[in-house]
Amino acid sequence: MILIADGGSTKADWIALDGETKEQLFKVRTGGLNPAVVAVEVLRERILAEPQFSNNSDKVSQIFFYGAGCGTVVATKILKDLFEEIFPNAEVVVGEDTLAAVYAATGTEPAIVCILGTGSNSSYFDGETIVSNSVSLGYIVMDEASGNYFGKRLLRNYFYKVMPDYIAKEFEKAYNLEPDHVKFNLYRQPNPNTYLADFASFMFQFKEDPYVLDLMEDGFDAFFKARVLPYNKDKSTPIYFIGSIAHYFSDILEKVAAKHDLKITGVIQRPINNLIEYHKKNLIK
Repeated sequence: MILIADGGSTKADWIALDGETKEQLFKVRTGGLNPAVVAVEVLRERILAEPQFSNNSDKVSQIFFYGAGCGTVVATKILKDLFEEIFPNAEVVVGEDTLAAVYAATGTEPAIVCILGTGSNSSYFDGETIVSNSVSLGYIVMDEASGNYFGKRLLRNYFYKVMPDYIAKEFEKAYNLEPDHVKFNLYRQPNPNTYLADFASFMFQFKEDPYVLDLMEDGFDAFFKARVLPYNKDKSTPIYFIGSIAHYFSDILEKVAAKHDLKITGVIQRPINNLIEYHKKNLIK
């Protein structure tokens, strides 16, 4: 059995293939497996909570896992060691989510590939090598235009009372905004990045409102300036975006791209199916 996964901070999509026929056996989703923000004990619990994994652990021969937070040697080793512990017969490959994004979006062709989900990132693929313009330092310092980025700004605007009243009233109905509750989730609970990102979904119901349009455009503009323009590629270079934020707000994203004389080639909400096809053609033994 071969497992292939595309993992974000909020969730991880998995597909299992038959080791001989390469046909799909099952598809499951687990909680996020970001080793940079989730303790090993929690990572283990989230994997073993899926019956397909706990019941078939000795049948897995290969694992290809690409995830948020897997951009450093230490983080990669945490997950690799854990997978080898749970799946003792498996050969394990752990890579960054940007690598999966490249495989899913462009395959072997040069392109700029960006991720806008719970977190954000970008890379340039020249057809052979993936290059990032900056190491990602995560949700506190970076992650422009991600779910947690916009969630953070919604919270700040609400508590600073600069959110329009008619939107603030709906915001209060949708979430528990009691200050102690918010601070408990931000500073005492695991995965504050996913807690913040949950607020971003609120924007969709007001996506035509000037307040939300300005918020989104400012965030996307910050992303382009920090994560796309520094590659200094001409406008003929394909640009792909991966993730729910990019998918649900693609029209605003395209508007901001045009402002910088760029055009988005494609937007993929969940890259797992494209990722499977790439692996079947190129990586599976």
